[in-house]
Amino acid sequence: MISDTQIEPRRLGAISPSIYPLALGCMGMSGMYGQSDDAESIATIHAALDQGINLLDTGDFYGMGHNEMLIGRALKGRGEKPLISVKFDALRTPDGKWSGHDARPVAVKNFLAYTLTRLGVDHVDIYRPARLDPNVPIEDTVGAISDLIKAGYVRYVGLSEMGPETIRRAHKTHPISDLQIEYSLISRGPEAEIFPLLEELGIGVTAYGVLSRGLLSGSAPAGKNDFRAYLPRFTGENRERNQRLIDKLNQVAASKRVTTSQLAIAWVLAKSKIIIPVIGARKRTQLAESFKAVSVTFSPEELAVIESAVPTSAVAGSRYDEHQMRMLDSEK
Repeated sequence: MISDTQIEPRRLGAISPSIYPLALGCMGMSGMYGQSDDAESIATIHAALDQGINLLDTGDFYGMGHNEMLIGRALKGRGEKPLISVKFDALRTPDGKWSGHDARPVAVKNFLAYTLTRLGVDHVDIYRPARLDPNVPIEDTVGAISDLIKAGYVRYVGLSEMGPETIRRAHKTHPISDLQIEYSLISRGPEAEIFPLLEELGIGVTAYGVLSRGLLSGSAPAGKNDFRAYLPRFTGENRERNQRLIDKLNQVAASKRVTTSQLAIAWVLAKSKIIIPVIGARKRTQLAESFKAVSVTFSPEELAVIESAVPTSAVAGSRYDEHQMRMLDSEK
């Protein structure tokens, strides 16, 4: 149930400032889930900031720069600016297709130059490669970000979807603030090796996909321009099998007098104090529902009930297609 307990901020590792327990992920505001509305997106960003969220997450390749420009418009004229986390290194073609990764030091600095211009800021707070570039040692990439920190253009180094060995090597090169990785009731792989290592090294987590891209809340792909239409968990028999798990989760949520979305977000919050869920709200209504999850509390027994209702062994389909799964350092 929803309580009236005071909301406590969290930290991204030992080196970062205090963060509201939720961050706002802006990817969906730039077409990844189908058509979006800029005016509503900006209104959602404003509502998030007004209600206490102080970390926005984006990528320079979201909408081929559209997302950064959207955030720049949303922040223009506002007083105190939120922290901004930016992913880079994903390459795209003019028709929107993906064409690889480039995390060479010269590319890192080039990407940031355009990011600062699109956002309209003089620095970004957390800068991170979106994926491991197999052709570039992680020490070189992180070293380039470290140079940008010394020059005043970046505050902290982050990582995304990296495995234990890469995390250790990166952290030796420069202290890492947080790892961004998919984590939800049905994507619990990081619990085995990655989260214990992050606890050991004092690195935080920004968890994306906490609703499994809307799967846990009953959302469905909106059309061919919605990239979820190509994800295994949303297609064919997998979708039907996963719906049975969602039905069970709906029953648990109803018994707790919360929505399924609130339950799923609150579950992630309850798993560890080092985790900050990145919620992908594109509308103010979605944002308002997500905010209530911060006040949802569970006993250890209730957490066990939730996890038994959605055992990971029963989940049908991987979180990405076979090609993308092979590219994830975090899955190796």
